[in-house]
Amino acid sequence: MRIIGGTRRGLKLAEVGTGDATAHLRPTSDRVREAIFNLLLNGPYGNPVQGARVLDLFAGTGALGLEALSRGAARVTFVDDGTAARALLRRNIELMQAAGTTDIWRHDATRMSPHRGPAHDLVFLDPPYGKGLGEKALASCLAGGWLAKGALIVWEESAPPIPPVDLEPLDQRRYGDTIVTILRLPA
Repeated sequence: MRIIGGTRRGLKLAEVGTGDATAHLRPTSDRVREAIFNLLLNGPYGNPVQGARVLDLFAGTGALGLEALSRGAARVTFVDDGTAARALLRRNIELMQAAGTTDIWRHDATRMSPHRGPAHDLVFLDPPYGKGLGEKALASCLAGGWLAKGALIVWEESAPPIPPVDLEPLDQRRYGDTIVTILRLPA
């Protein structure tokens, strides 16, 4: 895995190998990450990354959030309750020299507590596939005030997800066995 664009382009991240099934680590491939950022930056969304407060749910290695930092995001909050994932995440933050612009929450993304700080403009959601955890995580974030009005959500799943009714579907694309859905919280 590597950072594919922005100021840290080419930076090699900590190795995961093929992932860790027991820790539910299934890193987003470079190809899918590149497609996601091409869609965000070259699509009809303006530049939702520049200056954004990013929330990376089920963060795993943190590759999506770190890619956003490399491309101009202001701050990233990573949420993962897995020990292996947080160890890799800490290593990748160290490699990026991004300790001052990141926060790591050891938390169940499906049960987010009420958020007291500024809401997030861009959300990456990459739950373990086929378990309905993405739906629960989004509902929890909406109830807890984690998302800013107009926030974009980029959701990876193996099948088309069923988003909460509060969110407006904008786009959906298939990349191999991954379906990427882009949603927006109305302003």
